[in-house]
Amino acid sequence: MNPYLKTPFATPYNSAPFSKIKTEDFMVSFIESMDQARAEIDAIVENLDAPTFENTIEALEFSGEQLDIISSIFFNLNSAETNKTIQDIAQEVSPMLSEFSNDITLNKVLFERIKTVYDSQNELKLSTEQLRLLDKKYKSFSRNGANLPEGKKLKLREIDKKLSQLKLKFGEHVLAETNKFEMLVTNEDDLSGLPEGAKEAAQHLAESKDLKGWLFTLDYPSYIPFMTYADNRELRKKMALAFGSKGFHKDDLDNQSIVLDIAKLRFERAQLLGYKTHAHFVLEERMAETPEKVTEFLNELLEKAKPAAKREFKTLENFAKSLDNIDRLEKWDGAYYSEKLKQKLFKLDDELLKPYFKLENVIDGVFTIANKLYDLNFELIDTIDKYNEEVLTYKVTQSNGDLVAIFYADFFPRPGKRNGAWMTVYKPQFVKNGVNHRPHISIVCNFTKPTKTKPSLLTFNEVTTLFHEFGHALHGMLADTTYPSLSGTSVYWDFVELPSQVLENWCYEKEALEIFAKHYETDEMIPMEYVKKIKESATFNEGMQTLRQLSFGLLDMSWHGIDPSKITDVKSHELEAFQNSKLYPDVAENCMSTAFSHIFQGGYSSGYYSYKWAEVLDADAFEYFKEEGIFSKTVAGKFRTHVLSQGGTEDPMILYKRFRGKEPEPEALLKRAGLIK
Repeated sequence: MNPYLKTPFATPYNSAPFSKIKTEDFMVSFIESMDQARAEIDAIVENLDAPTFENTIEALEFSGEQLDIISSIFFNLNSAETNKTIQDIAQEVSPMLSEFSNDITLNKVLFERIKTVYDSQNELKLSTEQLRLLDKKYKSFSRNGANLPEGKKLKLREIDKKLSQLKLKFGEHVLAETNKFEMLVTNEDDLSGLPEGAKEAAQHLAESKDLKGWLFTLDYPSYIPFMTYADNRELRKKMALAFGSKGFHKDDLDNQSIVLDIAKLRFERAQLLGYKTHAHFVLEERMAETPEKVTEFLNELLEKAKPAAKREFKTLENFAKSLDNIDRLEKWDGAYYSEKLKQKLFKLDDELLKPYFKLENVIDGVFTIANKLYDLNFELIDTIDKYNEEVLTYKVTQSNGDLVAIFYADFFPRPGKRNGAWMTVYKPQFVKNGVNHRPHISIVCNFTKPTKTKPSLLTFNEVTTLFHEFGHALHGMLADTTYPSLSGTSVYWDFVELPSQVLENWCYEKEALEIFAKHYETDEMIPMEYVKKIKESATFNEGMQTLRQLSFGLLDMSWHGIDPSKITDVKSHELEAFQNSKLYPDVAENCMSTAFSHIFQGGYSSGYYSYKWAEVLDADAFEYFKEEGIFSKTVAGKFRTHVLSQGGTEDPMILYKRFRGKEPEPEALLKRAGLIK
């Protein structure tokens, strides 16, 4: 085993030694770490002393620490810096990890010890956090087959093994499809409408591959500007068809059978455990509690958003007709004509704003805001190992000099990096033997790269994305709990988006924009008329956006809130799920489910609704900030104390009410979205 993969690492701040890790060493490291973790579990099981919270629950919580660290490094690399070798190891090791996890949750003697402690909890003097950990450990066993007879336990192992492989395969196909598509444009006339920055980036990409012309891909910084600005409708259609048909080509990268298999296996697993559907299983451990509540929540918002969405769509149709005589608005027209209409109504577009959002300035801005709210300081350091030279590394401290966290930021697209943006953890925060171990947190994005003539200039949407992921990062960095499995973002899934979404609100506020929105060439502050227009345009086409988001939530529930065994055709099922939220005509060649990574690869199965759920929380929470001032130390202090630092140590609604003094009200969201007056 590579000695550099042994924890604690002989590195500054015990950070991951990326440059010393050889990919081929991961497999040996996984096997040794699993053996070590098994020995730790055996020690708990073979302990002759009566089960106690300390010798059973706490011992279990801190077991497998080495394995957790290795897993987080490896699977984060598989998302941000993957290659064929890493993908092959992932396919091999995932079922092994699934099997290992089942070895623990299906260990009869271990469960008996946990159950003994669980059943005697009323006699034990446990803290709130200890009670929460006990409940979580007990449920992680009971909800994952510990009470099943032996035959059914074997079946569960089989299902989990298959699911771990299928989810990986799904993600690999989506990434391969994204990387496979390239559109080379050789006639500059075909680039009419595209901003200079987008053209320069496309030319730079073509040159990097020894091609003449302008190269466009399905990576967001390439795809989105093209769909938003390119006048050539046929080329927009070509891009949209490629983007929307990922995993839907009946070839070796097709995901249709994988989608059906995942949905059916999840249902079978839920039934095996005594639940009606996968959604019933998942939502038992969420704020929403049941699929019925989720569906009711989504449909209630749908009812309120639909009239506005239909009006907005009709306006867009009429606008496209008057401008270009477009008879039928298609999906590849939406972003293009929306941008044109937005420019007409607000005299505002991304190209006008981008010079004021230089990436470095936005980073400094979000750091300054974190300092004003939480007294945090960010120092760029070069003593931390990186997995790619583009990654930035920071030491985060409190104003008294205490270490808060190590922070990694990875901003640009690369061939081995999946699309989108996410926050992740290399090392969680926890307290052990009186030492508060501080977390190592990372955000990964896919923003527009600098070119030969321009720095990285962000669209306003990219600015809000950076704030969103940084909100998640704050949740991880400011964690202050005893146990790693309750730390930071280890909360109910429909609560996890609150810290990220609430921070986006600062992007629309004059006081915040004045901090970082400065012209990259002149250093001139963003004109106040632009700030006013950003605010005014915030609810532009909000009905359509809301409908789109709700449609994804409903699609998720349609796969996981029913018995999917009779579904034979992915596309037909999807059309039915979209029936009530449909605005654009369907595109026969496209299918969303086959590339819906959130629910078929990530952790959002039966949970996509949580984005909207958390919007209710974040709109209500930001109302409080606005009442007291957006940089109110008092409100920020309460948010840190009762939400950011607490992780999953208590029920989220209890934490929220402690911060806010009351339950959230959906009116704040509907008002902010312009859906009610």
